[in-house]
Amino acid sequence: MRALVLEALETPPVLRELPEPRPGPGEVLVRIAACGLNFADLLMQRGQYQERPALPCILGMEIAGTVAAVGSNVTHLHTGQRVAAYTGSGGLAERIACPAARCVPIPDTLSFTDAAGFLIAYGTSHLALDHRAGLRAGETLLVLGAAGGVGLTAVEIGAAMGARVIAVARGAEKCAIACEKGAEICLDSQGIDLRAELRALGGVDVVYDAIGEPLATPALRALRPEGRFLAIGFAGGKVPQFPANILLVKNLTVIGLYWGGYLNFAPEALTGSLARLLDWYQTGRIAPHVSHVLPLARVAEGFTLLRERKSTGKVVIDLEM
Repeated sequence: MRALVLEALETPPVLRELPEPRPGPGEVLVRIAACGLNFADLLMQRGQYQERPALPCILGMEIAGTVAAVGSNVTHLHTGQRVAAYTGSGGLAERIACPAARCVPIPDTLSFTDAAGFLIAYGTSHLALDHRAGLRAGETLLVLGAAGGVGLTAVEIGAAMGARVIAVARGAEKCAIACEKGAEICLDSQGIDLRAELRALGGVDVVYDAIGEPLATPALRALRPEGRFLAIGFAGGKVPQFPANILLVKNLTVIGLYWGGYLNFAPEALTGSLARLLDWYQTGRIAPHVSHVLPLARVAEGFTLLRERKSTGKVVIDLEM
């Protein structure tokens, strides 16, 4: 099978021909149709992601495809079933043997391309806004990096939950996409005095931050009393360092969210969240946005789109192209 292999840190991953894996106990073999790319894939290539698989490793954190074989002790999945899965790695290959517990059956109406970019982006935003921040209808939600993979889903889910959504994105085109997904206002991040703009809009109740600095601190300062700041990621490259006195005086809460970590200590939170999201998809409340679909041979182009922030929503690799 073809697979994209990272052989050493700080080197480009390479396409290799590898033996097809076999499913062990509790595993299924999935014939991969599509794999979603994530900013975390870039961090993994530099050894900067919180999970560091042993090298060489196959990149690709989330997949969609068809169950090709079932290992022993697997009773809830069957050959031919359409599934999506958070694999952590191994997704940029034509086959993967992965834990059956990580596979989510998907409806026929959800394409493999959309499903491959569904779990992490929508799962992160829903768990962050609902479970962690307790976003309420009528509150004001600020989304930084609002046209990115997770940011755009935060806009969409925030609007679906009844919040007033203020988006921040780079350029008119990305702002337009954020508004299409439910943002009431979108501020262009280029050359903006974000704190002043937000104060003029009356402040915000929840900040969803996948960027970090230089936007994080002015966003925090625009929070209303008892506001919540969600730390989702640091695509801007700089981790914010917040003065504790600001948190104290305004009764603010800073909340971290690592979606994949819930697999280890509270998988039922993910299961419930994804069930609700799939129901929302079926009823038309949410609709995945994929800006680029590329074949495996052009995966380097996909990583460049993420690195240079030239994509909106998700970039997906189609293993069947």
